Amino acid sequence: MTNTRTVLALAAAVMLGGCGYQSIPQSENAVSAGWAEVENQYQRRADLVPNLVETVKGYASHEKETLESVMEARAKATSVQVSANDLTPEKLKAFEAAQGQLRGALGRLLAVAENYPQLKANENFRDLQAQLEGTENRIAIARRRYIEAVQGFNNLVTVPPTSWTNSMFYKKQPKPQFQATTPDAATAPKVKF
Repeated sequence: MTNTRTVLALAAAVMLGGCGYQSIPQSENAVSAGWAEVENQYQRRADLVPNLVETVKGYASHEKETLESVMEARAKATSVQVSANDLTPEKLKAFEAAQGQLRGALGRLLAVAENYPQLKANENFRDLQAQLEGTENRIAIARRRYIEAVQGFNNLVTVPPTSWTNSMFYKKQPKPQFQATTPDAATAPKVKF
C-alpha cells in the first residue's frame, strides 16, 4: 500500500511538474517584473519632463501653452496607475492613452525648440534631449520584454497540457498586450516627393 502511494505521489509530481504547476506562477512573476520595468521607464521619462520644461522656459517663455500642455500631460500620465495583477485591456488602453498624450506633448515641445537656436545650443537642453531619446529606446525595450513575457504566460494558460493545470488549480486569464494606439498604424504611410 505504501509503495502504491509513493508511486502515485511521484507520478502526480511528475505530471504536475510537466504540466505547468510551477511554470504558470513563474511566468506570471515574469509578466509582473516586465510590467514593473515598463512603468519604471515611463517614470524615468516623466522625471525628465520638469527639467526639460524649465530649460525650455528660460529661452521660450512665450510658448506658455506648449509648456503647460506638457506638464498637464505629465500629470495625467503619472496619475494613471495600473498594477500587473489587475491589468485589463481597458486599463492598459487608458495607461497607453495617457502615455501617448505625454509623448505627443513632448514631441510638440521639441518641435518648438527647433525655433530657438540658442536653446538648441544649450548644453542642458542637449543633455536632456539625449536622455529623453535614450529613455524612449528603453521604453521600447521594456515594452518588448513585457510583450514576450505575456506571450509566454498566455501560452501556458491557454495551450494544453499546461492549460489543463491552469483550469484545475489556478484559473488564470490571459494577460492583455499592448495595442497600436493609432487606428491607421497597420497602414503603411504614403510618401510623395
